This record gives sequence, C-alpha cells and structure tokens, in this order.
Amino acid sequence: MELPLKSIALTIVIVTVLTWAWRVLNWVWLRPKKLEKFLRQQGLKGNSYRLLFGDLKENFIELKEAKARPLSLDDDIAIRVNPFLHKLVNDYGKNSFMWFGPTPRVNIMNPDQIKAIFTRINDFQKVNSIPLARLLIVGLATLEGEKWAKHRKLINPAFHQEKLKLMLPAFYLSCIEIITKWEKQMSVEGSSELDVWPYLANLTSDVISRTAFGSSYEEGRRIFQLQAELAELTMQVFRSVHIPGWSYFLSRKILEVDLADSAQIS
Repeated sequence: MELPLKSIALTIVIVTVLTWAWRVLNWVWLRPKKLEKFLRQQGLKGNSYRLLFGDLKENFIELKEAKARPLSLDDDIAIRVNPFLHKLVNDYGKNSFMWFGPTPRVNIMNPDQIKAIFTRINDFQKVNSIPLARLLIVGLATLEGEKWAKHRKLINPAFHQEKLKLMLPAFYLSCIEIITKWEKQMSVEGSSELDVWPYLANLTSDVISRTAFGSSYEEGRRIFQLQAELAELTMQVFRSVHIPGWSYFLSRKILEVDLADSAQIS
C-alpha cells in the first residue's frame, strides 16, 4: 500500500513540475514568438523578440544616454523624450510594434486608424498592467468598454475652450510666481544661469491645484507631490520584468507604493 502511494505522489509532483515548466516556456518564448508572427503577417514591423526582456533594456539604456546629453534649442525634443520610440518609427514606420518583456505593444500613429480604435471600444482591449502599477494608473488608462466611454464623456467638458479661458487668471498667477522667483535669483549685472526645469515641471500641478482647490491649493500641491512619488515608484516597477505571482510577495517596493497611496487617500 505504501509503494503505490509513493508512486502516486511522485507522479503528481512530476506532472506539476512539467505543467509549470510548459507554462513558463509558453510565457517567455512560445507565445511571444507566435504573437510576433501574427503581427508581421498583418504588415507590422519591429524588433525580433528577445528572451524575457524584449526591448526593455535597449529602451532604458537609450533613454539614459539621451538625458545625459545636453539639449540645444534646435534639437528635436522627441529624441530626448522617447529616443527608442523615435528610432523605432524611423526604422519600421509609424505603425510598428515594440516589446515590453514578453508582451508586444503596437504603436499606431495614423489618425484615421486611431479614431477607428476609439470607436470600437469592445474590440481593442488594453494589455493587463502590472498589478503593482494599478495603484497609480487608474481611470481612462485602465478602464475598458462602456466604463471607458462614460469616463471619457465626463472628462471632455473640462477641456472645453470656454472653460479653459476661465482658468487664465490661475495660469497668470502661477506664471507670475515663477518669474518673481527667477528675478530674485538674478545677479546684480542682470544676468545669471538658471535651471528652469524644476519650475516648469511644477507649473502644471500648480495651475491645476489653483483651479481645482481654489484658496486651499497648497493641499493640491501636496497631493501632486505624493503622486510624483507614486509615479517614480511605478516607473521603477515598469523597468523590471513582471513575473506572474511575484507581486503577491511583500517587498520593500510594494510597501513603499502602498504607504504612498495610503497617504494620498488620507
């Protein structure tokens, strides 16, 4: 009796190991290569899939190199903001694909095709995001189908031209504050070198804080600071390959995102 039980247990272990091995092989190689074949059959071009990482390493290396180079006034900003995508479009055309780990991402830049995608909301589904990133990326970026259409309809009126005109006083105040700070840092000779990026990076959040929170716009600034922290943590997550199930194990990064998210809600 003992021998058959051992044989059954051993069989179960072998079947389990083989099943998981097949799933891993399918996830890291077979399925991506199959998707690549389908994409090329539809006329899309892109880099060949590379095991597990895809284009992630090249993407972030080029981004790091682009930020390290000085930017002159006549430079094409696209080369600095997203150098990998800029190179991809030049090499393979406006409709192409890139690899985020074992998941392909299709880039569509034709306006008519983009319009068709937005009108067929149930046919084109978003790729499931990394579970940890969902703490930050919510709303239109993650919603599907009718929920997406409803939220888009609710947001549209806020960007109407007439409503944006009413926000001009808030724009003016925020710009005046920045210019006043710059003037205070000027030397006696009337000229000095100044890093304007930190000021411009905060300009949008400052304007939204004034228009959305009114007299208590300092509270809005605090919320944007917390969102910036969440954004940085989320980008660190995106730079790594997502292993299914790994997010259920507590890590320092997960705890940091959870604490920042809790602070924002409170």
